[in-house]
Amino acid sequence: MATKAAHKRLTKEYVAMQREPPPFVWAVPDEKNILIWNYIIRGPPDSPFAGGEYHGVLLFPSEYPFKPPGIKMLTPSGRFQPDRKICFSMSDFHPGTWNPAWSVATILTGLLSFMLSDEMTTGSVTTSDAEKRAYAARSHAWNIEQRRFKEAFPEYCASSAKDLPNMGQKERGTPSILSSQPVVKPLTFASPNAPTALAPPPTQAASPSDNSNAVAVPSSHDSRANVVAGWGASFRQVIWEKWRWGVVLVLAVIVSRLSSTS
Repeated sequence: MATKAAHKRLTKEYVAMQREPPPFVWAVPDEKNILIWNYIIRGPPDSPFAGGEYHGVLLFPSEYPFKPPGIKMLTPSGRFQPDRKICFSMSDFHPGTWNPAWSVATILTGLLSFMLSDEMTTGSVTTSDAEKRAYAARSHAWNIEQRRFKEAFPEYCASSAKDLPNMGQKERGTPSILSSQPVVKPLTFASPNAPTALAPPPTQAASPSDNSNAVAVPSSHDSRANVVAGWGASFRQVIWEKWRWGVVLVLAVIVSRLSSTS
């Protein structure tokens, strides 16, 4: 069972994954156990895995995020042994190198990067690029025959592979064909200590008393008052200018007469 810290952290990461999924990866927690996440990795273009669809699981410990998860890839890929834990720096094979700041998105992005490399490790296999392309071509057909895939990703069980929410369009400098982010769906859990539904916090409407960012819109009465006040100020300014110049003229006449009499 997840600790309170693990449940809170994974709930937050579920919302983050829905709103900003990384390129070529997608993941959701199991509805019965938030410590088990199913993921999909799509093979990037210009790689031997192009067009492939790879299903796997992240097995989080109850102490997450202070301990790393176990990682498996279930779909045959030509890179990893199906349903066997993979050893790399972000997995439970290396607790000493684990960083609690890493997230589901970080782990899966790292796994994809490791998948594209040639480094051998526990859980990996050696195949040619041609074999990897062959695995990629039949990966979706293999997935939709698997009960675990169908239960985790029913929306991806069509006859042809479906694009993930982020297929790397931004990273390639081209606009995404998906104009909106995926909708965050409520997720229920069986644990009695867990909340009954997992969903992003609702957007709160501004209260009438919250005027920190409000822009005041003048009423018609205020507008008329402002006009009158402005007109009055202009009138006083005109009177002052005329009076000032009148005084100057009077003084000039007096000085002129005094000069002529002398």
